[in-house]
Amino acid sequence: MIVRSRLAAFAALVALSIGLVACGGSNDEDVLTLYSGRIAPIMGPAIDQYEAASGVDVQPRFGDSPSLAATLIEEGQNSPADLFFAQDAGSLDAVEKQGLLLKLPADILEKVGEPHRSRSGAWVGVTGRSRVIAYDKRELEESELPDSPLELTEEKWKGRVGWAPTNASLQGYITALRLAEGEAVAKRWLEGMVQNDVQVYDSNIPIRDAIAEDEIDLGLINHYYVAQAQAEDPGYPVKAHFPPEDLGSLVNVSGVGVLASTDNRERALAFVRQMLSTQTQRYFAESSKEYPLAEGVQAPKELVPLSDVPAPEIDLAKLGDLQGTLKLMRETGAL
Repeated sequence: MIVRSRLAAFAALVALSIGLVACGGSNDEDVLTLYSGRIAPIMGPAIDQYEAASGVDVQPRFGDSPSLAATLIEEGQNSPADLFFAQDAGSLDAVEKQGLLLKLPADILEKVGEPHRSRSGAWVGVTGRSRVIAYDKRELEESELPDSPLELTEEKWKGRVGWAPTNASLQGYITALRLAEGEAVAKRWLEGMVQNDVQVYDSNIPIRDAIAEDEIDLGLINHYYVAQAQAEDPGYPVKAHFPPEDLGSLVNVSGVGVLASTDNRERALAFVRQMLSTQTQRYFAESSKEYPLAEGVQAPKELVPLSDVPAPEIDLAKLGDLQGTLKLMRETGAL
């Protein structure tokens, strides 16, 4: 599989990044330290493109986005990081709320539409990903599927649904649900999912493959995991359903911000520009099947057009209350 081959190709990069970060940050103007909530197989080629164009060495530290956000907040102005590339808007917002991100210049902000960047200009989305209900097309017709994730607490779905509660994308959805519908609605849904014997996985790919292997019938994941599998195998038995209600097709972003404490401001800004370049946007779109967010770059033809996704209108820049979401998930037994 493509995903597995990338994992093998960049295993060394992960090990290298851990060793580099353990030594602390560098003051060398030809070195940038990147905290990345995106995994090495995806980020590796994008980093390579920047290094080839600039001659600057990028030292990545990989981890999950909420944990890296918490680390940046703890490190404050003493962080060795120059850049933060997060898997979700909430992690970026959490760091922004602490005043740790630089306001980006207009030429960068103008490349990305307002729904997909910080209102204050502290970060920009690089790619978009829609939440979907992945389903087994051998067992279910799309007409049988719920219009809302909130309906998955019904008895008929008991034990048939998978989710990944430690995943930043699901946590982002719950944060958005709290914001849009209130704490009580989010709490009832989480309690209902737990009581309905939702099956727990550690990430999105195992959920998708569990559907294919007939372990479960439905899964709460991002659209591109299905698109990746279908690109490798057109007969893959899992399809994506875009729920039109209750934030079910929420479009979140992976995005990047520059730390205000960086000593390499111009090189860090050049990295952001590279992430929004046509070359790198096409790389993300073709390799991971995400939606490119820079103006003028087309999504892969096999994807539902972003304009046709029934995404709710919600300010992604307000999804930074990760601690509140984690607290609620623990209280309800979801974590």
